[in-house]
Amino acid sequence: MRIYQIIVIQFFYFMCLTASAQPWTIFRGNQQLSGTTSANLPEKLKLLSSFQTGDDIKASPVVDGQTIFCGSTDGTMYAIDFEGKLKWKFVSGNSIEAPALVMNGSVLFGQLDGLFYRLDEKTGKQIWKYKTDNQIMGSANWLKIGGQVRLFVGSYDYNLHCFGFVMGDSIWRYESDNYINGAPAVYGKNAVFGGCDGFLHLVNIETGKVFKKIKLETYIASSPVIDSKFAYVGDYEGKFFCIDLDAGIIAWKYHEKDKNLPFIASPALSGNFVVIGNQDKFIYCFDKSSGKIVWKVKTSNRVESSSVIASGKIITGTMDGMLYIHDLKTGAELWKYELGSPIIGSPAVVSGKIIVGAGDGRIYIFG
Repeated sequence: MRIYQIIVIQFFYFMCLTASAQPWTIFRGNQQLSGTTSANLPEKLKLLSSFQTGDDIKASPVVDGQTIFCGSTDGTMYAIDFEGKLKWKFVSGNSIEAPALVMNGSVLFGQLDGLFYRLDEKTGKQIWKYKTDNQIMGSANWLKIGGQVRLFVGSYDYNLHCFGFVMGDSIWRYESDNYINGAPAVYGKNAVFGGCDGFLHLVNIETGKVFKKIKLETYIASSPVIDSKFAYVGDYEGKFFCIDLDAGIIAWKYHEKDKNLPFIASPALSGNFVVIGNQDKFIYCFDKSSGKIVWKVKTSNRVESSSVIASGKIITGTMDGMLYIHDLKTGAELWKYELGSPIIGSPAVVSGKIIVGAGDGRIYIFG
């Protein structure tokens, strides 16, 4: 009986360790860009530490194990620990606004002169670089095709680029009709992304050929979230869409006609709720099936940072530097902290901690 009890205790201890170490190695948390994690946050949060970079931070941090990775507009990718101490830095030569992707012992990111880098995760040493013809603003995503890991990222050269993880060799380019600002999401074997051409594109990752091209209405600056066969995304005129990817049609659309302010942020989705902030200063929570507003709350300023949902709590930053936590079901405010400098990037949430960058060039760690 005692041996059985020890086994049970060890099992639950292991499960708690596993739950507390939820990874955040990609922008929005996973390949579907859901912006959701099962990691828990403590009831009371305080600022634990921070790290100063050389210029403002627009990129979203990512986390692997005990290391935070975040680029700065000073052109440097930084690796720091939870105490705010530098592990290594890599100078890229141009502003980094795109979130990094961490996988297979590597840190991968693009920057504003169109170069995309693969670095060694432990040392920060360059392994290879890939060149596009214009700036890269969004994160890369990945999918394994056969035995090959393929990376794909959008560029302001109008192309979605696909290249190999191992060598950084070009596999295909898919040309859209305008800039690609956000990150592509994965739907089956397709990369799904919106662009400044007003279309939602589905491109086969195996072939580089368009699978579907769905006309929305205007610029799409943000990244979609994929849930089952549906994609959710906002546009530059204040419309928010649910798109049936199989049928290639708009399932529902939200739009307040007297408000045409952009959705710059990307949505977060958990259960039946999809949450997104707008430049009208509101955070909106929609019923994902019907498109009806469950609740909306006004914040202190414009919302361009993409919210993250962590175990029923929504973490959102604003352009005047407020960091909020709201209840997912009711929208009730649970906590707020004034950083005092614009928050553009999405927060990362891991192991009871929130990591976020701000316009003062600091990476902040709360716990």
